[in-house]
Amino acid sequence: MSITTQWIDIAGPEGTFPAYLAVPHLGKGPGIILLQEIFGVNEHIRTVAEQYAADGYVVLVPDLFWREGKHIELGYDEAGWKRAVELMQASDNEHALTDINATVAALRARPEVEGKIASLGYCMGGRLAYQAAAAGLVDAAVAYYGGGIQNKLDLADQVKVPLLMHFGSNDSHIPSEAVQAIAERFEQREEVEIHIYPGAEHGFNCNYRDSYDMRSSVQAHGNTLVFLSENL
Repeated sequence: MSITTQWIDIAGPEGTFPAYLAVPHLGKGPGIILLQEIFGVNEHIRTVAEQYAADGYVVLVPDLFWREGKHIELGYDEAGWKRAVELMQASDNEHALTDINATVAALRARPEVEGKIASLGYCMGGRLAYQAAAAGLVDAAVAYYGGGIQNKLDLADQVKVPLLMHFGSNDSHIPSEAVQAIAERFEQREEVEIHIYPGAEHGFNCNYRDSYDMRSSVQAHGNTLVFLSENL
């Protein structure tokens, strides 16, 4: 057997929206809410969902841009970036958390899910994964180059679950001062891990982008699997 994938509908308080579901070959496992970049639930994000399903997790990816149009998929060219920024600016943080809350409930209710669930996100989704942890929605959280976490450190004391954060040392979107502020805020928290990958740019995990860094991507994935295995 191989992993199975499908689009499902999630009924949220503000409407029904699509989500991409990937189930491991065993048909069961711990859960992951996978949170998109600003480019939508595109081929890259679906590939990541399938990767974690192959690792043994039941992965559910909510379409966070559904209010602007369902199944929006963008590439990483100039036009894709332009539209992605527009969508990010049009999106509402509270709407996103409402959708994540509904997605968590839907995932926990699925018969394939055994045990705990984590939020795991990239870029915008990394910040939202952190916020989901602060809101007490998940049992653990992983944030890849979470842009804006440094602006929400007032939520730090609300994070009561294990948290893993990945940053590239050469990230042109997240200043080193921001990473330092995050590290200092959490330095007394044993359940919070921060990894900084030398020479890595923003988006280093995405092999569809020019900033892809194979070594950093592999290391971060390994660190994430260890973290998830210990906490889920």
